[in-house]
Amino acid sequence: MKKIYTSFFAILCSLAAFGQQIDNGSMEEWDNLGSINEEPSNWNSFMTASGGLSLFASKQVEQSTDIRSGASGMYSARVFSKSTIGIIANGNLTLGRINMGSSTPSSTSNYNYTVTGNSDFSQQLNASPDSIVFWVKYNNSSSSDLARIKAIIHDDFDYVDPMTTESETHVVADAALNFESTDGSWVRKSIAFDYVGPATTPEYILVTFTTNMIPGGGSDGDEIFIDDIELIYSTSGISDVQKSYWIAYNESGLVFSNDFEPDDIFCVFSTAGKQVHRGTCDELSRVSLLPGMYLITNNKDSYKVVVH
Repeated sequence: MKKIYTSFFAILCSLAAFGQQIDNGSMEEWDNLGSINEEPSNWNSFMTASGGLSLFASKQVEQSTDIRSGASGMYSARVFSKSTIGIIANGNLTLGRINMGSSTPSSTSNYNYTVTGNSDFSQQLNASPDSIVFWVKYNNSSSSDLARIKAIIHDDFDYVDPMTTESETHVVADAALNFESTDGSWVRKSIAFDYVGPATTPEYILVTFTTNMIPGGGSDGDEIFIDDIELIYSTSGISDVQKSYWIAYNESGLVFSNDFEPDDIFCVFSTAGKQVHRGTCDELSRVSLLPGMYLITNNKDSYKVVVH
């Protein structure tokens, strides 16, 4: 029964989003919760690193209940830096695998990479998104410090980031952003992909978040809270990057962001795949839902809403 539900849920999300999404971009699913090896499912930190120094890895990611207003889930990922013998180890969260090859942060022996032969350290992507969006809260000790996200779409190759000469010919598209402190607030960020090539066949995506754009930069305790990572596929010549779509729930009913059209029709599905409601934003703003998780879809996208 679980397989049937999972497939149904995935098909709805895929159809609604017009393209593949990153697995567990919502940060709702976790492995080894409560242990030193705690990581969001499908994502990796130093605790699953390779390399000669991986035995000295320490926990630098954890589940957090710090979420934005209107979030559809209950958790985010907290990624934080740590000082070890006077050296700052940047917080690092990636879809690939981290290699710890040197105690010098800037060494080329330290990198993240896709392992195409291992689904634990790779994210397949056979599509061409226009942009990547995510919600983030970044707290740092120095206002001049910048955190970083980098996303690389590449072909069937164990791509290495920072990019090596061997990896260069396998790039399909990239997106990168260095961003400053969000002053204690959750902020939605969006980055357009630049289809630079020379490769033309998308097969994998490597996404990495780090607490500082400079290896070894920043301070002990710098932190990024990350949530709701999504790939955007533009339709009708209008980019969703310019809009902020969300659905939440309060005691009166469902709450829709102002970017939705008033006559948009939504379907509300239970976790069993049963349609429990259908209607416009106005009609659904007066429905009562039992506690649980729901999938709400229109003809463009899908949204998870948790009712407590």
